[in-house]
Amino acid sequence: MTRLFCQDHPDTLQLDATVLKARPGAVLLSQHPFYPGGGGQLPDLGIVRWHGGEVPVTGFSEEGGALWLQLADGIEMAGEVRAEVDPAFRQLMRELHTDLHVLNALVFRDFDGALVTGVQMNADGTARIDFDLPDADNDRLRALEPELNDVIAQDLPVLAHHMSLTEAHAEKGLLRSRSVSPPPSSEGLIRIIEIAGLDRQACGGTHLASTGASRPLKILKIENKGRSNRRIRIGLQGL
Repeated sequence: MTRLFCQDHPDTLQLDATVLKARPGAVLLSQHPFYPGGGGQLPDLGIVRWHGGEVPVTGFSEEGGALWLQLADGIEMAGEVRAEVDPAFRQLMRELHTDLHVLNALVFRDFDGALVTGVQMNADGTARIDFDLPDADNDRLRALEPELNDVIAQDLPVLAHHMSLTEAHAEKGLLRSRSVSPPPSSEGLIRIIEIAGLDRQACGGTHLASTGASRPLKILKIENKGRSNRRIRIGLQGL
């Protein structure tokens, strides 16, 4: 996978670019700030502006290692453009993704290294994360809510760096999914997200610069999904 601009610059929401290729309803740009979705995180919303006006970005498709932007209304464009991410939606996804890492860290610590079996973030400010936890006490899981919000209030720095796939497999706890690992970059590197003093794990999504940039959380529901799967639903307070 090509390393994405948004992974290194999540606060940069506008980029001027040149159209490299185009067809009705799709465009390949020289650069763009969008996150195309993955790992349970929804793709960015946004627009592309060009001399003919502006058009919403409706999706993304990878072709031969290149990421095409899908455009509304079958638009075909050329020349110089500006790609713009919807700031409120990017902020929402960054909050939810960072908060899920905090919850993951606490469950991994308190429940014998339980692995993740699924994740999904939603546009309404809620998210769910599933764990392989056949014998967990749901009340113990609900009791994590105060510590979740304490970590947010501590405003811990959130950092990103890269390491080789071999190194990532050698460090216990970096790969938390039961069945899926983030794909390595074209250089063979895995991206690691670290919440200072709390957590380190592989991830390809966009995150906050520090936990304090998130709104407080509430645990909405805990469900048993099958014999060993435990689902925790969270939501940002005030939404």
